[in-house]
Amino acid sequence: MSKKKLYIACIGAGYVGGPTMSVIAKHCPEIDVEVVDVNKDRINAWNDSNLDNLPVYEPGLKEVIQKARGRNLFFTTDVKGAIERADIIFISVNTPTKVYGEGKGMAADLKYVELCTRQIAKYSNGDKIVVEKSTLPVRTAESIRRILEAEDSKHSFTVLSNPEFLAEGTAIDDLENADRVLIGSDETPFGLSALEKISSIYEHWLPKERVLKTNVWSSELSKLTANAMLAQRVSSINAISALCEQTGADVAEISHAIGMDSRIGSKFLNASVGFGGSCFQKDILNLTYLCRYFNLPEVAEYWEQVVKMNDYQKNRFANNIIKTLFNTVSGKKISFLGWAFKKDTNDTRESAAIYVADKLLQDRAEIHVYDPKVNSEQVIQDLLYLQKYRFVNNHDFESLPEEEVRDLVKVYNDPYSALKDAHAIAILTEWDEFKSYNWQEIYDNMHKPAFVFDGRNILTRTMMSKIGFKYQGIGSAEL
Repeated sequence: MSKKKLYIACIGAGYVGGPTMSVIAKHCPEIDVEVVDVNKDRINAWNDSNLDNLPVYEPGLKEVIQKARGRNLFFTTDVKGAIERADIIFISVNTPTKVYGEGKGMAADLKYVELCTRQIAKYSNGDKIVVEKSTLPVRTAESIRRILEAEDSKHSFTVLSNPEFLAEGTAIDDLENADRVLIGSDETPFGLSALEKISSIYEHWLPKERVLKTNVWSSELSKLTANAMLAQRVSSINAISALCEQTGADVAEISHAIGMDSRIGSKFLNASVGFGGSCFQKDILNLTYLCRYFNLPEVAEYWEQVVKMNDYQKNRFANNIIKTLFNTVSGKKISFLGWAFKKDTNDTRESAAIYVADKLLQDRAEIHVYDPKVNSEQVIQDLLYLQKYRFVNNHDFESLPEEEVRDLVKVYNDPYSALKDAHAIAILTEWDEFKSYNWQEIYDNMHKPAFVFDGRNILTRTMMSKIGFKYQGIGSAEL
């Protein structure tokens, strides 16, 4: 008798669901993988014959999609059909920070997770393994299980936690050569059996010893803790960068010196304008909220300080631009190189560029943006979202109307056009291409003095000063 074919459905075709399921499909040709999303435009982009139009930019993703799509990898809006066909259902939807109600500004908003759970209960036609892929608060799996059992008593549901540990820009390599895959389950026969089934999928291409098996709660909390620890390193070196700028020390030299200590290591010690992305801030705020919920105020304050330091760094960077440009940027052209939160991705969520631009817009600067992977409407929508949902209770900030934002912010497809006639350049993303620009030509076409504020330390002071720029990096002496 032939073995029954395994079907996987993933609800959510975003930065996690799309790449993760694509790599699974690539390595498991005997498994059918469906990625489902209610966003028709997003699904159409995943199905576009031109792989340059994929909704997620990741190096190596096009090649994976080309190999698996149409063979055993499918993108669809048919939520009902995907759930019915699936043996295993991954939940990989957005869990943003709440912008209203209890926990506003800190707690994770689980409305999309709950919606998915109720859809699974509604359309299930048999027993299912449900896997949390989204980053979720501790004990969310228990809530998912309770909803499923309450909504559908006819079928059995086993809920596992399998958090992602992807870094955007290297997501495909992170999947192909993962340090570890973490799977959490209940210590019941059904839970342990489901755990082995999920483990066997990853074992198609990863050594078995890299699959870590824990209880559900440890798996959920491990993800939050990992991101909190990484963000802590970034905020720590950024705090030192502020001291370096006052004392004449060089933060790059300090990072190198301490990074050679095997107990510390060199990763996540590059000082910058601040961390961004969908995970770090959201997960630390979530962790902070959980600590307060469980009456651990000292622990909450400790982790919240990591976010406060990151906010301080972004604000300090923007204030330095204003101060250096003779205490006003009103009517001045400030050109941004980069809008994505890091290189090799088109993800702009919580990008430092958004907050630096917002600060400069308060003074009515004219912001001109170039990013090789971010389109103009995304830039505008990022700023409009911030005007609507401003967590900080700061009366120095006013929310600008859409018309004014669109009037003050311009986005370009060509970097030299974005930089022409600028009063200052702010480097917000560490795209490699920025290093190879003709900086002499850029200097010749700027207002003088020509200022460059390098928020990623990708250029060298010696080269820029020789051309004639007034150059300021992060964590080094002033201009």
